[in-house]
Amino acid sequence: MKAYKFELFTSTIEKNIKDGIFKPGHKLPSVRELKEQFKISVSTIQNGYEYLMIHGLVESIPKSGYYVSYQTKKNVEELKSDRIPVIRDAIFKDHLGLTTSAGAGKTFSEFNVAAPGDLLVPQKLVLRTMQQVIREQGAGLLRYYPSNGSVELKEHIITRAAAYRTVIHMDELIITDGALQAIYIALATVCSSGDVVAVESPCVFSVLEVIRVLNLKVIEISVDPVLGFDINFFREACLHNPVKAAIVTSNFHNPTGILMSDEQKLALVTVAQYYNVALIENDIYGDLNFHGQRPTTLRSFDVSGLVLTYSSYSKTLAPGIRLGWLAAGKFMQRAEQIKFSLGSTVSPLYQETLNKLMTGSSYDRHIRSFRMQLAKNAYSTVHLLSDHFPDSTSILMPAGGYNIWVKMPDGTDMLKFYRQCEQIGVRFTPGYTFSFSGAFANYFRVVFADKFSVKKIEAITLAGQLMR
Repeated sequence: MKAYKFELFTSTIEKNIKDGIFKPGHKLPSVRELKEQFKISVSTIQNGYEYLMIHGLVESIPKSGYYVSYQTKKNVEELKSDRIPVIRDAIFKDHLGLTTSAGAGKTFSEFNVAAPGDLLVPQKLVLRTMQQVIREQGAGLLRYYPSNGSVELKEHIITRAAAYRTVIHMDELIITDGALQAIYIALATVCSSGDVVAVESPCVFSVLEVIRVLNLKVIEISVDPVLGFDINFFREACLHNPVKAAIVTSNFHNPTGILMSDEQKLALVTVAQYYNVALIENDIYGDLNFHGQRPTTLRSFDVSGLVLTYSSYSKTLAPGIRLGWLAAGKFMQRAEQIKFSLGSTVSPLYQETLNKLMTGSSYDRHIRSFRMQLAKNAYSTVHLLSDHFPDSTSILMPAGGYNIWVKMPDGTDMLKFYRQCEQIGVRFTPGYTFSFSGAFANYFRVVFADKFSVKKIEAITLAGQLMR
């Protein structure tokens, strides 16, 4: 994706702050000075400073200007969870109600559903595009489409992926009925019942449920609060156990929001190739970077065909758009058979709607706006948590996506916390739903993928104050 115009000056300011050249309290150039220096509009400069404020680097003082922020950093070291690679049977309680809006009604402020809220979904754009597709294609939408999906749609996916150094071939690409079907196909393709799979720890509930259904065994690999998926730990697990596959979210991991560096991605692919382990890559949040360029993928560094990458549009466009894709690498033949057994055609209407959105600039415009709103929400949420929850609460600022991972102080009565949240009408996702082992009892996830109302702000504020 194209860089923002404001990065002409924000990149320099950001670097100077991080390098310690601009100290806390340092006054930054005025809007007028930047306008003259870079020949850009006032609105662009204001957007740039807003971007820096979102990331906690800059503060605005009315009638004075912009200054380097005095930041209070939370202690992220506490978020690391060192573990021994032990194989466990995938026996898991049903946590569906804790990760969806089932039964919540309108009385709850929900921060537990990992999907864009109604106010952030581009409803008019999507519905208008659907209507155009129906008018133009009519009864053609009622017929079977190719089993692996629309060729035109796959061409769009391939072209977009190439822009972030990810090579996908037409004959390995399958259009799926959402991301969950894609992960099911990928796991069923490379594993058989009883095989060992390495998973991130914490790991999103839906992936754990697919593992349970397929009767696989797991080794939980810690997610480092800085580097992401613990590659050294993974190497040890592969050395001592017959690991068949690993499931990794290298871009904006759910629930921590961590982005793996290119160096870490290459190192992970190298280990997987050495031990001949299939890497199943979840890239559903890849388009939702808060700053800089859209990140690369594990597939960007793969020359062996061992990486199976999947994504969907339910996280970036609308949760009701049940359309995703899987690039199956060298496992395509088996993946294609499994996909056909699950249903030979994904909704033609969804496929053609995405075709039309990506043919022009509509999808990119939406993503740029969506990313900016998510970044604002992340910044606001972190500040609310920092200001109102106990002082020793640990919070990870995400690099993208829409999840924040929070650890309450040791000794916190979490049952009391969730009970009080329920009483005041607020829901977070309990940390124990992100592991088979129950290792994250003191953690919870906050989803910030909807516009913040006064009610939502009050809900987070009160939830924290009740635990002080």
